[in-house]
Amino acid sequence: MSPNHLPDPTARFTSECATAVAAAEEAGALLRSRFPDGFTARPKGGLGDVVTDLDLMAERLVVDRIRARHPHDRIVAEESGGSGGDGSGRTWLVDPLDGSNNVVIGLAVYVVGIALCVDGAPVVGVVHDPVSGRTWSARRGCGAYGPGGRLAPPSGRNRPASPAGPLLAWTQGHAVRRDDPAARALRDTVELGSRRLLQLWAPLLAWAMLARGDIDGFVGYRAEAIDLPAGALLAREAGVAVRHLDGAEFGGGFTGPDTGRSFLAGRPELLPHLLNLAARARPGSP
Repeated sequence: MSPNHLPDPTARFTSECATAVAAAEEAGALLRSRFPDGFTARPKGGLGDVVTDLDLMAERLVVDRIRARHPHDRIVAEESGGSGGDGSGRTWLVDPLDGSNNVVIGLAVYVVGIALCVDGAPVVGVVHDPVSGRTWSARRGCGAYGPGGRLAPPSGRNRPASPAGPLLAWTQGHAVRRDDPAARALRDTVELGSRRLLQLWAPLLAWAMLARGDIDGFVGYRAEAIDLPAGALLAREAGVAVRHLDGAEFGGGFTGPDTGRSFLAGRPELLPHLLNLAARARPGSP
């Protein structure tokens, strides 16, 4: 094949990304039309989580749109679980309403998240905020984009470093008990080492804020698999460093146990500070 006819790497997954953006924005319009009063909610599990009929309606819409365009791909959705797939290694992850607990109490902090993973690794990630109508998307190796175009690396983009410390966000998986000693030690140490520690109940929104440079870092302990790949890909393609708690490279996939989904993410120059906080939180540390 001549150089003039080599495949364009920037063209990879453009159709899939367009499908995800369109589905997320259509689901977002549905959510926005029913918030804050046009839905019902019920408990989900025994750890305080909830599910609304908005979750179910938005999920059905997104799944139908993806299935229509990519009928042979596997889809794993937050409420309905996994379906389909021809064994090709392509899996869509759908979080139709990240922030259900916020919605139930009337707090307009929620997003729609969609990812496509190939062999477990994210290649497309989309986050749509129905409240503002803004969408952020990323394709592996092609950068991250928002309403204003390509997102620049986050270092010093919006504000100088604060002498009071970085502005960080925190998330932990639903299965993590509130009295989990490792989670408490890490969260408390991170909070002491930050200017503020946000707990948004909508981790995909925190990932988008990090990719935009609105916050400095994000720490997660045994994070949920359904929303992690879209957020981690978006942040990484925007120039954010993402690591395991021990500093190893973090793939951001959805397979494996939740013990492999604890992470540190932040502006590259902040990474040593985050790694120091994680080290101080380990048992036996001074």
